[in-house]
Amino acid sequence: MRWSPTVKLMLVATLLWEATSCLTCQAKPPVQESEAIETLKTARTTLHWDEPAEPFHLVGPISFVGTKGLGAFLLHGSEGDILINTAMPGSGPMIEASIRNLGFDPSNLKLILAGHAHSSHVGGHAYLKKLTGAKIAFLKEEKELFESGGRTDFLYGNIKEFEFEGTEVDRVLEDKEEIILGDLSVTVLKTAGHSKGATTFVTKVDESGRSWTVLFPNGTGVNSGCPLIGEPAYEGILEDYLQTFDTLEHQKPEIWFHYHNEVTGLHEKQQRSTRLGPKAWLDAEGYRKWIAHEKRQFQAELEKQKKEQLVR
Repeated sequence: MRWSPTVKLMLVATLLWEATSCLTCQAKPPVQESEAIETLKTARTTLHWDEPAEPFHLVGPISFVGTKGLGAFLLHGSEGDILINTAMPGSGPMIEASIRNLGFDPSNLKLILAGHAHSSHVGGHAYLKKLTGAKIAFLKEEKELFESGGRTDFLYGNIKEFEFEGTEVDRVLEDKEEIILGDLSVTVLKTAGHSKGATTFVTKVDESGRSWTVLFPNGTGVNSGCPLIGEPAYEGILEDYLQTFDTLEHQKPEIWFHYHNEVTGLHEKQQRSTRLGPKAWLDAEGYRKWIAHEKRQFQAELEKQKKEQLVR
């Protein structure tokens, strides 16, 4: 499979990001923790995680309100809005401004979701909850992690730079639950592994007389150095990953959006959308290639760990 230069950049930086997390899998000297912090800073800069971006309409009720590097998505409905992800700590005011710039009122925000409770995707949750009174919802497996502000994370919970402002979870979700808010309907799928309660969201949208299935996939990435077997990072992590890939392989989205913008070529597709309209977002083949690539990466890591176990 051929990747665009931006996707290659994302993959390289993701490896840098994931490498930091393995530093807490085992007891390490403080100097390595410093290296992890520096790597995080580099990733944030390289991928523009903290830089504001112009918001824009995507398809149907969905708009992009994230930063240049991180995806946050607003679903505008007849009885209130749903927000998926809030990027890094400090991004709350940027997302608020993006919502306003689209002509929407942040006070209409009723529910805030996230793919998983890592600082790069929930950094603005607490801010936006205080601002709007919106409810925060997570799978029960992710509730403790979010409320702790990342401190109970099984890999890098003891590195302060990976923390975020946690707050109370108002609604506990279940796998395969359907969230209904007016004319909005979002299905919740547990796709754990990357975190214990990583979540994929599915919705259907209508535009230009057509209906399309839209997927926000999550949970596939294996943190470098994180054990899947032997003494796993958490009990059941291998089974969670296997179930996640099975779940995601059975999804057939026509459109998909990732929480790291470069993965789907979000901004390149945006440029095409001025000419093609909503058809610019159609990318069923891209999704199939991506999930196949993610599975190969997972299988390679698992085989590597099995060989290491035999050597010991």
